[in-house]
Amino acid sequence: MFLSPKHLRKLRSVLAVTALTLALAGAGAFYEAHFGPVSTVSAEITNWGLSFQTPGQPPVGNASAQDLEALSARYLGDPSQPVIYLTFDCGYENGNMPAILDALKKHHATGTFFVVGNFLKTEPDLVRRMVEEGHLVGNHTMTHPDMSRISNLDSFRAELEGVEQLYQEIIGSPMPKLYRPPQGKFNKENLKQAQSLGYTTVFWSLAYVDWYADNQPTREQAFDKLLPRIHNGAIVLLHSTSSTNAQILDELLTKWEQAGFTFGDPSELALQPLTVS
Repeated sequence: MFLSPKHLRKLRSVLAVTALTLALAGAGAFYEAHFGPVSTVSAEITNWGLSFQTPGQPPVGNASAQDLEALSARYLGDPSQPVIYLTFDCGYENGNMPAILDALKKHHATGTFFVVGNFLKTEPDLVRRMVEEGHLVGNHTMTHPDMSRISNLDSFRAELEGVEQLYQEIIGSPMPKLYRPPQGKFNKENLKQAQSLGYTTVFWSLAYVDWYADNQPTREQAFDKLLPRIHNGAIVLLHSTSSTNAQILDELLTKWEQAGFTFGDPSELALQPLTVS
């Protein structure tokens, strides 16, 4: 194939940029491996993401723990302690919640259930059971929108206060100030918005694709993701819509206990004063 001088110059330029990009990526990976994450919280729209670099060790987030903590946000507990924090995102009940609550009760484990407005409206008895059995109910917004697209504080507040009001009507006391952005979509500004409303934003350090009700992972697929990646201080995200989670949770908790882990008090996730019912 013959390339003109013009095309050769263009090809050399592309190759040079590619080489530089790869070199910088390699340098970044080397720095993080030896000195910790260098990420900052982006002002732009961001999808929460994780990089599992060493089996059994906490993953690296696309924003560092230190930068998140300055905005009253976190994705990890104490990485020096063999403690797991169990969290569940609850949009729909799907018939799985009783089995999930039964498994938690059997293991004397408490967790945080991040609920949307629909769940509070349709499942008030389950919300009462959560609270009665020592779990915390956190805020997953009223309508499950992309919160990173909401720049107005009043609109942001409305999504959280709608959930707070429904919770207050059911439980009769204020809702704990723990917030999880739908789909993990966030930016620096709305972390500040949540912080200004007294919330701790809680991401996660371990999850798997469990939310497609019509395409559930097998037991083996779930364990392949959830067992080797468990780590000290893990904040685990599971979905209440998952029939697989309902089926395996008792066994999963047993396996984690056999590996030496305990289950942490969900109130320890708070980085701001927390009202507990």
